[in-house]
Amino acid sequence: MITKMSDEMRRKLSVEHLPLFERAAIFAAMAHCGMTRKGNRIPYLAHPMEAAAIVAEMTEDQELIAAAMLHDVVEDTEVTLAEIQEYFGERIAFYVGGESEDKRRDLPPEQTWLIRKQETIRFLKEKADKGVKMLALADKLSNMRSIARDVQSIGDELWDRFHEKEKSMHGWMYRQIAEALLELRDYPAWKEYDGLIRMVFEED
Repeated sequence: MITKMSDEMRRKLSVEHLPLFERAAIFAAMAHCGMTRKGNRIPYLAHPMEAAAIVAEMTEDQELIAAAMLHDVVEDTEVTLAEIQEYFGERIAFYVGGESEDKRRDLPPEQTWLIRKQETIRFLKEKADKGVKMLALADKLSNMRSIARDVQSIGDELWDRFHEKEKSMHGWMYRQIAEALLELRDYPAWKEYDGLIRMVFEED
């Protein structure tokens, strides 16, 4: 875990000449070490790497691309926003914070799923800037690509791996996020995301 980082690794992450994205990749690899994607053995790191690649197709902003690499470390590991700010600065911490749900870890996740998604959708519609929206699109497009692949291999059994088991609720969530991200509808990533939602959830 990042909280147990060796002195040597801390030194490597603080070396100014090491490119920003490489520092973010090292940090994310350590934070997500040993983690896998839900329901399979794919290393979790594959997801933030894909998200970063999607963001890189939309912008050359290196801080935003690095934030995509780091977007799940606060939400899903013991890393804090203070640590992100320490190693990567205030702007990247801002973007990572904007992509992090309040997991309410004192409650069962299946009880908080709906309110967490409602909070995300409201934030994207009312408060998020374009950069945060790019991160959200990259995150959700990566998820939809994975879901579309799994639908073809195991069908609706895949929904059993999630805290929310109802396929229709996932369809509602992904469509609402697509609507919240309409500012990005001219990007190929949004169009791909929209198409995958239509295919997976059999929208007209």
